[in-house]
Amino acid sequence: MQVELYVQDCFDGSSPIKVGTCADAETQIALGNWENWFKCWLERLHSHIPPAPVYEIGLRFTDDAEIEELNTQYRHQNKPTDVLAFAALEVDYPLNEEMLASESLYLGDIVISIETAQRQAQQQNHPLLTELAWLASHGLLHLLGWDHPDEESLSQMLKEQVILLETVGISIEIEDHLST
Repeated sequence: MQVELYVQDCFDGSSPIKVGTCADAETQIALGNWENWFKCWLERLHSHIPPAPVYEIGLRFTDDAEIEELNTQYRHQNKPTDVLAFAALEVDYPLNEEMLASESLYLGDIVISIETAQRQAQQQNHPLLTELAWLASHGLLHLLGWDHPDEESLSQMLKEQVILLETVGISIEIEDHLST
């Protein structure tokens, strides 16, 4: 399974956090690590996605101002949030087996606010890296059609996120995220 991940951040060189290229070892996550994480996660979730030779995902790190704009525009909630997912598979278009066997499958885009992630990591007393992985896994599940309109589906989704993080060597307790 091949994963092509397009990572982008909105910060310039003067920002204290530049995910992917930051010199701070705690927050630095190289593009290769993100690709490996998403590959592991998609291998675990293979029954939830159509087969394809390559999966494409966009991952954008941003600030509260930009994510608030997106949240207002797409969810009509005029406030910042931690993660947004824009699923491409929700669009009704035919996915025949021949096309899937030869084409990359674009799953969608995940947008994460670094500022909100930092606050949540501090509140839950774990590293920013853990929070970013948590939010990325949550966004991925949304790209694959998971949702949490009620407590039972939220609980199932959070349990799956714990499993996804464990597959890449990150331990987290669900209780840490029940209040967010």
